[in-house]
Amino acid sequence: MLKLIHTLAHHGDDVSCCAFSSSLLATCSLDKTIRLYSLSDFAELPHSPLKFHTYAVHCCCFSPSGHILASCSTDGTTVLWSAHSGQPLTVMEQPGGSPVRVCCFSPDSTYLASGAADGSVVLWNAQSYKLYRCGTVKDGSLVACAFSPEGSLLVTGSSSGDLTVWDDRMRFLHTEKAHDLGITCCAFSPQPLSGGEQGLQFYRLASCGQDCEIKLWVVSFTHVLGFELKYKSTLRGHCAPVLACAFSHDGQMLVSGSVDKSVIIYDTGTQSVLHTLTQHTRYVTTCAFAPNTLLLATGSMDKTVNIWQFDLETPCQAGSMNDQLKQLIEDWSEEDVSTWLRAQGLEDLVGIFQMNNIDGKELLHLTKESLAGDLKIESLGLRSKVLRSIEDLRTRVDSLSSGIPDEFICPITRELMKDPVIASASLDDLQRPSTKAVSCPLRLIETSFPELLLEVGLSM
Repeated sequence: MLKLIHTLAHHGDDVSCCAFSSSLLATCSLDKTIRLYSLSDFAELPHSPLKFHTYAVHCCCFSPSGHILASCSTDGTTVLWSAHSGQPLTVMEQPGGSPVRVCCFSPDSTYLASGAADGSVVLWNAQSYKLYRCGTVKDGSLVACAFSPEGSLLVTGSSSGDLTVWDDRMRFLHTEKAHDLGITCCAFSPQPLSGGEQGLQFYRLASCGQDCEIKLWVVSFTHVLGFELKYKSTLRGHCAPVLACAFSHDGQMLVSGSVDKSVIIYDTGTQSVLHTLTQHTRYVTTCAFAPNTLLLATGSMDKTVNIWQFDLETPCQAGSMNDQLKQLIEDWSEEDVSTWLRAQGLEDLVGIFQMNNIDGKELLHLTKESLAGDLKIESLGLRSKVLRSIEDLRTRVDSLSSGIPDEFICPITRELMKDPVIASASLDDLQRPSTKAVSCPLRLIETSFPELLLEVGLSM
C-alpha cells in the first residue's frame, strides 16, 4: 500500500521542513539552503540550492498557485522566491529582527503569515510585500501557524503550549491551552467537515507537541454565530515528542513525525494507524503530503528526505459504510457516526452531531428528548427519522457485539434463543407429541444451539 520510492540526501545538516507544489518539492535545512526537486523524476532543479539566508532555514512553503516559494530563517527574514527561476523576489524583515520560525500562505495567496521567536506574528501582503497587520502572543515563541481552508482564520501555536486564533484582519479571537510542554506544529484539513445550520462550516484542526500527543479539534466561525474551538480527541501513537503533522489533500489521512524517529499515518475517520514508518535514523522533523498525487515526503535530522508513494487510489476504502457496520457500533468514532448519518440521508445533521461529540456509544443512547432538548433539532420529521434509524442500529448491537450469527437471535426480543426447535410446516408435524414449546415465535430451528455451534465451527 505504501512504498519508499526515493531518498534525497543533498543537505549538509538537519532537514527542517519540506513542502509540495503541484510539480515541485522544496526542502530546507539548518545548512542555510533551500533545495528544489521536480516531482517527475526527483531530479534537483538547475537553480537549486537557493542561497540567501545567513543562518538556519526553519520553514518553507509554496503559494497555492505554486509560483512563489517562501522561506524563513534565524536571520530574522522571510524571503519570497520565484519557484521556477530561483530568483529572490523580496526580503521581508521581521519587526524587531527576531528569528522567524514558521511561515504560511493564505489559501488565496494574498497574505503570508510569519511567526517569530519573540512571539510576534506578521501578516504580509504577498503582492505588495508590505506589512499588513501584526500581533503578539503573551508567552513563548511562535513555532506553528496555519490558515483555515477558506482563509478567514489564522491559527498560531507557541512554545508555551497555546493555540491562538486570529481572524483575517489579525484580530484576536481565542486562545486555548493545547499542549502542556509546548506546541510544535498545527495543520488544518484541506476539506471542511459538512456544514450545519445557517451554512455554518466546520474545520478539522490537528496540533502536536512536546507532550508526545496529537490533538484533533473542530473549528467553526461565522460573523453571526461567532467562533468556537472544540477539542475532539487525542492520538497517542508516538512515545516521544511529536515534531510535525500534516493532512492529506482529501483530509482522509493524517501523518506525524516524532523524536522517536518514526512516522505514523492515521486514518482520520477511524483514527486507526494505517502505517508506521521507521526508516529514518534520527528525529523526524517534517512531513508533507503532495496536493494532487499520492506522495508523502518525510524529513529528518539524519539529513535525508524520504519520498513515499501510495499504491491504492483511496487508502481509506476500508472505511466504507458496509465495513463500518461490521464493527461494533458502540466503537464507532464521531466520523463513523457522520458517515452513517450521510448514508441515512441525514447529512444536514452532521455538523450538529460533530459539535456535540456524538460517537457510537452516545448515538445509541439518544432519545427523542435529547434530540429536541440537547441537540435542538426542531424538525419533528428529522427527529423521527433519526430515532427509527437508531432503533435499527440497536437491534444489531447484541448480535454484532457477541459475534453470534443473526440467525440465532430472536428478531423480536433480540435475545439469544435457548433450546429452539422448528415447527414443521405441516399440521401433522405440528401435532406430533415430541414437538417442544419454542423460545421465539418467528425463528425456529430443529436442532439444539450447541449442536449448531459445532456445525459452524464455533464454541460456547
